[in-house]
Amino acid sequence: MDLDTVRTFVAAADAGRFQEAAAELAVTQQAVSKRIAALERSLGVRLFTRTPRGAELTIDGQAFLPHARELLRVAERAAASVRTGRRPLRVDIIASRGAASGLMRAFHQAHPEVELDVLMLFDIETAIAAIRSGEIDASFRAVAAPGRPLPEDIESVRVLDEPLQLLTGPAHGLAGARSVPLAELAGHRIWMPGIVPGTEWAAYYEDLVAEFGLTIEATGPNFGSDALLDTVADTPALATFMGEHTRLVWPAGHGLRRIPVTDPTPVYPHSLLWHRDNPHPALAALRAHLATAAAAPGAAGTWSPEWVRPY
Repeated sequence: MDLDTVRTFVAAADAGRFQEAAAELAVTQQAVSKRIAALERSLGVRLFTRTPRGAELTIDGQAFLPHARELLRVAERAAASVRTGRRPLRVDIIASRGAASGLMRAFHQAHPEVELDVLMLFDIETAIAAIRSGEIDASFRAVAAPGRPLPEDIESVRVLDEPLQLLTGPAHGLAGARSVPLAELAGHRIWMPGIVPGTEWAAYYEDLVAEFGLTIEATGPNFGSDALLDTVADTPALATFMGEHTRLVWPAGHGLRRIPVTDPTPVYPHSLLWHRDNPHPALAALRAHLATAAAAPGAAGTWSPEWVRPY
């Protein structure tokens, strides 16, 4: 059903005269008559009866009018959903407890007028496909993993280098340390069951292991962060890595320690990805906010893989 004919029908019904409807729609009276006739043929009924005073709705026209109004409202809502100035900014943050979530909360506090939709997509291929299709406006990722360059229409900027910390239980040999040099971790078991082969974070930790001779075990099922914390708290031989900005809460009885890693400090590089042709006005505001929200990436005394983009 053509929306122009439906819009013309509603205008004529409200005005009571085809001539007034034509003036409102900025078309000729003949065009109004043709559109109404086409709609009547499509529906198989008469919608108007001509009278000396203009045009009156038939019984069928009266029945159709509220549905016609609803059709126009639905069409307007559908158009508004993709108008960049009127729909929410849609951003993928990967996980609710990570650094990207904190960055977006800070942006929301600084720009409460920007309506946001926050999503959590797992792998980078899904995120890039969603950016290219317009399903989302941006995604936080570590880019670009070896052998997987970004498509030419995807832009990225490095927005945050997040220091890794060592998380131990109270009986671990390093639990009392104020900091630990990265090289000293070579003899310790670091357990990270959440590492998934093929992801950008798996590529990051593979390079970290190769560079510093670490032992990172990704064995066993991943029951989530709560189970990971329980195991680390109760197992003196195990530790795990955690981002400095990862927000987790554990029972006081666990006695867990978060220990800075130094000489160098391994940092996880967070970048913002978006489509180069995306005109959403809030996207520019987000990029400007991120440019001033954190220290410049690549600081002296830090480490990240060679394949990570420098800026």
